[in-house]
Parts: sequence; structure tokens; C-alpha cells
Amino acid sequence: MKKLIKINPFNVVIFGGTGDLALRKIYPALFHRYADNQIKCDFNIFSIARTEKNNSNFYSKLKSTIINSVDYDIDKNKIVDFLEKIKIINIPKHTITDYQPLKNVLDKTSDFQTIFYFSTPSAAFGDISETLEKCNLINSRSKVVLEKPLGFSLASSKEINSKISKCFSENQIYRIDHYLGKETVQNLMVLRFANHLFEHSWSSQDIDSVQITVAETIGVENRGNYYEQSGALLDMVQNHLLQLLCLIAMEPPAKLDANSVRNEKLKVLSSLRYFDEESVLKDTVKGQYVGGKIIDNENTESLVSSYLEDINKYESDTETFVAIKTFIDNWRWKDTPFYLRTGKRMKKRYSEIIINFKKVRHNLFLSQGDIPGNALVIRLQPEEGIQLLQMTKIPGPGGYRYKPISLKLDYLDSFHERLPEAYERLIIDVLRGQQTLFMRQDELESAWLWIESIKDSWKKTKLKNVLYEAGSWGPGNDVLEKNHAWTK
Repeated sequence: MKKLIKINPFNVVIFGGTGDLALRKIYPALFHRYADNQIKCDFNIFSIARTEKNNSNFYSKLKSTIINSVDYDIDKNKIVDFLEKIKIINIPKHTITDYQPLKNVLDKTSDFQTIFYFSTPSAAFGDISETLEKCNLINSRSKVVLEKPLGFSLASSKEINSKISKCFSENQIYRIDHYLGKETVQNLMVLRFANHLFEHSWSSQDIDSVQITVAETIGVENRGNYYEQSGALLDMVQNHLLQLLCLIAMEPPAKLDANSVRNEKLKVLSSLRYFDEESVLKDTVKGQYVGGKIIDNENTESLVSSYLEDINKYESDTETFVAIKTFIDNWRWKDTPFYLRTGKRMKKRYSEIIINFKKVRHNLFLSQGDIPGNALVIRLQPEEGIQLLQMTKIPGPGGYRYKPISLKLDYLDSFHERLPEAYERLIIDVLRGQQTLFMRQDELESAWLWIESIKDSWKKTKLKNVLYEAGSWGPGNDVLEKNHAWTK
């Protein structure tokens, strides 16, 4: 068994440290790894806030959030000890003077590795990096974690990276995508490369199509200003869905290290077929939700407003749903369609990958009609698991009657220990210096080139949003050419 890399003493400096993402994801992730004794070294956490107005209730909110995230037996002193590790530092502006309090505390532990976590709008990434460098706070033991979105275009992404890369080297930069930390996403590597059954049939010769769906029941919530700039294409496809596509489609890496894996992912992104004015009309759909009814987990129905009402505007071209049929032009995937779909205010919250295998070459059971192909269903949320749909004879007399039956791997049934959240795994990888699950800059730029072929073609064709009712599956199958891959 491969020996785990030791975690050395560290400081975590969270810019945007009193914000929603930090409270919901970053602090709980660090806490659960601490509570699980995976973090045994000395450490400090510094929460950077621009103003003091929220400082008074920050600790009470943080304590409540962490307590609510604990669903296992724990020594309550662990929570107390962890909270004592967190200190707020107010930094109103990106100046050497305003950063002095941070420098004072970091200089006390100059032998620690320091993780600078940028949980702020990406427009601030360059200013933060430049000020840290001016204060001599960046050294060979420094790392920086970047939350998405990394710009809203290829040009803005390059500009942001240019500023950051003047202060941090590429091997210090961790571009985080929480989907890559999900257990079932990581299991894709094992599923593909540790099972001859699948690797032998993992190509266009045996696979008919691949579907990747991320459906959300929520609307834009309090992210209206951000969402108006991004839309579903940039918010979900440009990062989450493309990263899933890469893991499905990549060639076996030479070794299981960061650069080997990312080299293969880059080849996939570089092989994606670009869109033009003709193909974007035929193979993409964009939509926007209107008011409707949503059924929650307790089966309670409630009325919800439209996207325009949620952002308090009379009109908007921003898409809240996008469906794309795309191809990877290489030897392995020639003519195999990949269907990407994501939307807000959908009927059900779920994320899954479906590998549709081709039908058998010859049907021996003609009296029973057509034989569907097998399907491998990889569910990422809400219940993580894997199913292999195969045809099985129905017991009893009456000939060869059959129906699809699932062979299931349910994580909750098969593994009784707690499954760490995605952020827990990714943050631990940062502390250990493992970059395999993080995007490299050339990957990001290649993804942007493909995304911009869609954006530019939408603009040239003036493609309009198809309105869909909240609580539905999005635009109807007639819009999506009634392809089987879009039905649910």
C-alpha cells in the first residue's frame, strides 16, 4: 500500500473568510479532517474579512454550522479546540499597510507552509497575489487555492492567471473544482483502469453514447449578480461537466501523478469538436426558467418565481439551462456523441453519468422485440452509487421473457464508514502537495476555447432561450430532437 504523504505544520489564510462558501464548505472540511485525526500537526487558520461589521456573530454562526455538519459521535472538545485555531483579521484594502497584521502573525510561524485560499471574486485574485508578494509573504512553501470562476472569458482568464503566475509558480497553484473530490468521480479512475471488463469495451466500438447530467432544483438564490455574468454554460459546463467528460474520455495515464493525468485530460479538451453557426443551432439548446411548482424532499409542493423575478429584471438573455451534443475527434471516441445537460429549477436534484453501450449484434429473441443496450449509471449525488443495467430472464415458464435488472454498488450499503465531503479530500490534497485533482492552466485555456466556440456561435445566430417551467425537466424533447439521451 502506498504510504500517505505526511502533512507538515501549516497556516491557512482564507480571503473571503467570513463569506458563505467559507462557512458552508471550507471550515467544515478542515474541521472534519481534524476531528478524524488526519490533521495531527500544528496549524492556524486566519479568516480575512474586509470589514468588522460581521465579526461579532461570525464565531456563533461558524460553531452552529460545524455542529450541524457533525453526524457521527465526537468529543465535543474537538469543536472547541478547532474554533480556537481560527482568528479573524480585517484587511480593508490591498495595501502593504493593511496587510501588516497578517504579516505579523505569519512571521511568527515562518517555518510553516502557508495556504492562501482565495474565496473571493476572481477579479481580486491579482491584487491579493501582488500585495502578498510585496509583503514578502510568498515563499517556496506557499500554495494558493483558487475558487471558480476564473474569469468570464478566455481573455479575462489569461489576465487573471498572468497576475497570479508572476507571484506563484504553476506547482503552487490549485484551481479547485469540488466535483473532482466526489467519491464516485474519483472511482471513475478505478472503475476504468482496474477492471478489464470496462477498459476493454471503453470506446466507440462498444459505447453508443455518454450522458452527463447535473440537475438542480434551486434557482439562483443570492447569486443573481454573478449568475447574470455566467449563466449555466460558464457556471457548470465550463468546469464541472467538462472535467467529468475528461475523466470518462481520457487515455490511461503513464503514471498516476498530477502531470500524467492532466496531460491526458488536456488531450481530450484539445480534441473536442468546436461549434460553428450551423452545429450550434442543431446540437445545443439554451433555456430559462419561468415560475412553477417545486416539490421538496418532504414531498411538499411550493410555488417558485421565474428567473427574471429572482434577479429583479424585466428581461435577460442569460440561460439557466443548457444542453449540448458534442464529439471528441480522436481514435477512441470517433462518432460517439457526448450529451451534456445542466439546469436550475429542475424537477429533481441529481448528478449522474450514463454510459450507454451498443446493442447486441444479433437478436436471438425476436419475439420479445428490440433488446436495449446495457447501461452503466454512475450517480454522483444525492445518493452516490454505481449501477450496471443488464438484460435478465424473467423467472417462470413462457419462453425467454426478459427485462433490465440493475447490479448495484451502493456506497452507503457497501462502506459503512463516513464518506468525506469533496472539499475535505481536496483540501487535504493541497496540504500534501498533490495536484492530480486540480486543473492546470493549459487545461483551463483549452476548455475556454471550446466554450467560446459555443458562446460566439450563440451570439452570431442570436439563439434565443427556450422558456421552461420550474419543476420540469427543462425544454421539451421536441426541442431536443427527441433523442433518447435527453429523456428521463
